[in-house]
Amino acid sequence: MHGIIDLTIFQILLAYIFVLILLAIVKARGIKREKEIIIASLRMTLQLVLVGYILVYIFNNPSPFITVLIIFIMESFAIYTVLKRFSEGLFPAFKRVIVFSMSTGTIACIFYFLFLVVQVSPWYDPQYFIPIAGMLIGNSMTGISLGVKSLLEGMKTQKNLVEEALVLGATPQAATKKIVDDSFDAAIMPTINSMLGMGIVFLPGMMTGQILSGTAPTTAIAYQIAIMLGILGAVALSVFVMLQLGYRTFFNKEDQLFYDLF
Repeated sequence: MHGIIDLTIFQILLAYIFVLILLAIVKARGIKREKEIIIASLRMTLQLVLVGYILVYIFNNPSPFITVLIIFIMESFAIYTVLKRFSEGLFPAFKRVIVFSMSTGTIACIFYFLFLVVQVSPWYDPQYFIPIAGMLIGNSMTGISLGVKSLLEGMKTQKNLVEEALVLGATPQAATKKIVDDSFDAAIMPTINSMLGMGIVFLPGMMTGQILSGTAPTTAIAYQIAIMLGILGAVALSVFVMLQLGYRTFFNKEDQLFYDLF
């Protein structure tokens, strides 16, 4: 089996033709996105180059302290991204719920996956810990974002229905059940759709990378199946905790809706 083909700087530059094509399309259509596209392309390049050199050092000098620090940075950035996206629609109690659910859900799944599924030794091996943690945290961040968006919209648009249910004697849990269920469904649907199309519609990035590096396709498939199930678990657990704790922050101690939240 052939090893991976190294790409020269010239070959990488050739790939930027796709950016030029996109710029030409938005320019021709009068879409004012040229600056954002250029900045995104340059930022992506610089960030990946920097991360590449950092990973080379980390892989050559494995340390539990550095691994834990990187996971902390990943978690913090993911949480910050979610909070920033909904900066005007979140209140303190809900923010704390997001921090808690994102942290506990992803960390629990990361350690379960590494200790019991992959059985990495030592546990802090950055070659496994960092990419696996990145995939679980990244997908959970997306799931949490979708869940928060759906919950906020549901509580606002269906406020009257929730209040009517409360007047009729329903508990906050019963009054918001449909909203919470719909939010959970919206949050996990992208992950389920990815699983449905995987292997037929597209080959996922992790599997493709392993195959390109010379790993046997059967081994790459085994890892991809495992990591997709890990992603599913991390997304489901994080979103479930967020919704189960999050809906309650819309009510006061007397089980009444906070009017100032709407």
